[in-house]
Amino acid sequence: MSTGVVVSDDVQYSFNEFKLKRGDYKLRYFIYQISKDRKYIEVEKTGGPEKTYDDFVEALPENDCRYGLIDLEFSTDDGRETSKLVFISWNPDTASVRPKMLYSGSKEALKAALQGVGIHINATDHSELDLETAILPVVKKFA
Repeated sequence: MSTGVVVSDDVQYSFNEFKLKRGDYKLRYFIYQISKDRKYIEVEKTGGPEKTYDDFVEALPENDCRYGLIDLEFSTDDGRETSKLVFISWNPDTASVRPKMLYSGSKEALKAALQGVGIHINATDHSELDLETAILPVVKKFA
């Protein structure tokens, strides 16, 4: 399902700089939103390198949809420190139907723009954002 929402040029540029950790893009995460006119996906918030996964979760609105991209640092089962880029589609059960449909239908456009992100997670409530029980088990499959 396509909604006609496109990814803004700023999202593409900032993502490419983020992957290379250049300049002002030495960040921990991005939160993306669909613009008020429902035409573009744009950067809403960023989190600096000192931020944590918990800060990322707190930056997501309680009752509205968003997309997130985080550079998640963790230890593998054999003790190595590593990190992975993780895309999270936050589509809470408590959000209104219209934004849920808009965000669900526009997700593929953003995923296509974020080349190189291999881990995609859909979350509809906070239990699905729990680092230890929901996120790390998925991420560690790719480590």
